[in-house]
Amino acid sequence: RTNTSKSNRRPNLCPRTGTYQNLIVTMMKFASIVTLLLAFVAMVNGFAPLHPMNTQGTALNGVCKVKTEVGDGEPIESALRRFKREVNKSGHLMELRHRRYFENSQERKKRKVKEGRLRKKFERMQRRRMQQQT
Repeated sequence: RTNTSKSNRRPNLCPRTGTYQNLIVTMMKFASIVTLLLAFVAMVNGFAPLHPMNTQGTALNGVCKVKTEVGDGEPIESALRRFKREVNKSGHLMELRHRRYFENSQERKKRKVKEGRLRKKFERMQRRRMQQQT
């Protein structure tokens, strides 16, 4: 006789992928909420985290200085939206993402060329939009 209480049962595997899909999705949602809350607390306290690696020669120099002033009576959602936009503009998260794993100079050059191509493409698109508006 087997014990089938809820605590002993394993979560169902996704039939298509064979993974614990519900558990993974729940963990990802929880992690994103915790990240946003920590970022918001850091924003309120004016905390500027130091980069864990040696950052000599980088544009950021190890300090992320993103500040967002929250107005009186301003909803938290709009302040968070502005904060996330500023963080994305600062490039700090992209730098951390690239430094998550070692990237040799050849890979770095390829990535920079690709990023430059994308940047030029978006600039061209923006110029065309501006010309069409006038």
